[in-house]
Amino acid sequence: MENRPNTLTLSQLQQRIKRTLAEGLPLPVWVSAEISEMKVNYSGHCYLELVEKSESDRNLARTAIPTAKAPAVIWRSHYAAIDSYFRSATGNALAVGMKVMVRVSVSYHELYGLSLQITDIDPAYTLGDMERRRQQTIDRLQADGVFDMNRGLEFPPVVQRVAVVSSRNAAGFQDFMNELARSGYRFDTELFDAFMQGDGAEESIIAALCAVAERSDSFDAVALIRGGGSQSDLSCFNSYRLCSYVAQFPLPVLTGIGHDKDRSVADLVAARMLKTPTAVAGWLVERAGEFDARLEEAGLRVAQAARTLLEERKRRLEQVSFRIREQSAGVTRKLEMRLCLLSAELRRQGDALLSEERMRLRHLTQRLPQLCTGFFARQHEKLAMQQGLVESRKPDNILALGFAIVRRGGSALHDAADAAPGEVLDITLGKGEIKAKVTGYGKKQ
Repeated sequence: MENRPNTLTLSQLQQRIKRTLAEGLPLPVWVSAEISEMKVNYSGHCYLELVEKSESDRNLARTAIPTAKAPAVIWRSHYAAIDSYFRSATGNALAVGMKVMVRVSVSYHELYGLSLQITDIDPAYTLGDMERRRQQTIDRLQADGVFDMNRGLEFPPVVQRVAVVSSRNAAGFQDFMNELARSGYRFDTELFDAFMQGDGAEESIIAALCAVAERSDSFDAVALIRGGGSQSDLSCFNSYRLCSYVAQFPLPVLTGIGHDKDRSVADLVAARMLKTPTAVAGWLVERAGEFDARLEEAGLRVAQAARTLLEERKRRLEQVSFRIREQSAGVTRKLEMRLCLLSAELRRQGDALLSEERMRLRHLTQRLPQLCTGFFARQHEKLAMQQGLVESRKPDNILALGFAIVRRGGSALHDAADAAPGEVLDITLGKGEIKAKVTGYGKKQ
């Protein structure tokens, strides 16, 4: 076997790496990175994984690709001070997803490998990064032309049908419902349960909003509410994807995210921003109260207008009644005059007609004997004609013309078929009678 004089054992190699790192990085250095994992041990030590990512923008969908990664630790002796300092400066606790600027010492252990020991932190860097991300979201929404879309939607006069996007167990949701219950007004609310903080909050809230959008005709507005929290807890409300959903939502969105210091981007794009869930409920109650007051005021105005109109109509009715009485009196006088004139005219025409009829009566009286004589003469002629007709139709005169009457048993026989062969018939002629025996008969040709 070939002799290799530079051969090292694994532990020797690890020690050489450890010495090289100690000589090359003898002093702590400031490092910027993102917290990808974080766990506080029961003993009080905080173990983290720091990562550096390169961001790209493909079709407006951001992707982050890790380019470096290293484990880190904040020993218990430093963790309490660092955590307290960071909280007081930023209002937030250290959390996964934050970008931080930390002061680290590089150490290398033969068994555990490379590790960064954090001894200090710069809160201003984290605040600046959070603000940068927030501003990036605002810029993208404005570039998309959707930043003002939801704010341009109008609320109905009374918002009573409310879709609530919140966590069922959140104190903010209970405060919201209690405030509505105390108002005395009726609100129809439906909860769309969602995680309001943590890694899954963004996806959960978007899913709830999509469920509301599918039934948008059933609601007047959406209340996006949660209780108070740190900026890191509320970071999803600055994310582009969630804020884009809120900005383009078909119903007006009310936000009560419970953050007093800064307004989130979701607050900025929503139709109405209020600080807390209780404030959202208060706004709904106040709007209902204002509408109720407007209704009451409108009712008073209607009643007053009705009274005014009735009084005006009463005055007009009295005026019209007075004019009618005056006009009726004038019409009555005119009618009386016309009646007098018509009566006189009627008497005149009656006298003239009576005189004319008297003349006609005298004339008819003079012509009556002549008319009666002519009438009686004409009636006498008609009577003579009728008498001649009657005479011509006497049986004797008819028989004299050659006709005969055939009888059977005293009754006139009209049909030859009624006579039986051998039967004796009586025949009356113009002069005398004969008896005949039936020997046969035939039909008339």
